[in-house]
Amino acid sequence: MSLTNKVPQKDVQKTFNNIAGNYDKLNSIMSLGTHQKWRKIATAKIDNGPDMILDLCCGTADWTIMLARKYPHAKVIGLDFSSEMLKIAQTKVAASNLTNIELMSGNAMDLNFSDKHFDVVTIGFGLRNVPDANQVLSEIFRILKPKGQLICLEAFKVQTPVIKLGWEMYFNHLMPMMGKIFAKSKPEYQYLDDSVNKFVSIKQLAQMMQDAGFDDIEVTNLMLKAAAIHSARK
Repeated sequence: MSLTNKVPQKDVQKTFNNIAGNYDKLNSIMSLGTHQKWRKIATAKIDNGPDMILDLCCGTADWTIMLARKYPHAKVIGLDFSSEMLKIAQTKVAASNLTNIELMSGNAMDLNFSDKHFDVVTIGFGLRNVPDANQVLSEIFRILKPKGQLICLEAFKVQTPVIKLGWEMYFNHLMPMMGKIFAKSKPEYQYLDDSVNKFVSIKQLAQMMQDAGFDDIEVTNLMLKAAAIHSARK
């Protein structure tokens, strides 16, 4: 196994359990308030009228709920490995009054679904947190139906020199400081910073998807390549 995240999975799980209560607030800070807009752009990439959707690494279920609202006829499963994030997700799903969502605990690297099960799999800000992103892509490919779609929204290390300087100042100094001030969780938010800086590039992720068997890979860059949407088809 070639690790794309060398932090032990149990430590990553503990990190997200610890920050779950403040994750939504600080996610808005991290993305400069744009993460919901990015999810809408990513959702618009879906073009196959899905009946079965898996929102992988669903966290507190923001994208799960968005998908369920847009596709009320579809069953939407939100899966995450953090019990504390799922508790918050359950509260939000209950408040939404949506009846087409199911939340479950699970491991993205070993999905407990049959082959060719889903029309769409989404994963938002989760791929960099798994030990082996290649294994996750392989699992997603397995559970997608033929012509099924993968929509991945992820943050990336900025490469443009001038922008990179400002972004590193924000992520390496201001963002961990805000994590400490708002959530008393500076070490956990330092991990989130590190996970972005140490993950593969936008171009490398596209190649990984191709290596996993995906076709029609399209990349939409966001916020000067601080984030990107990768859409692909089985």
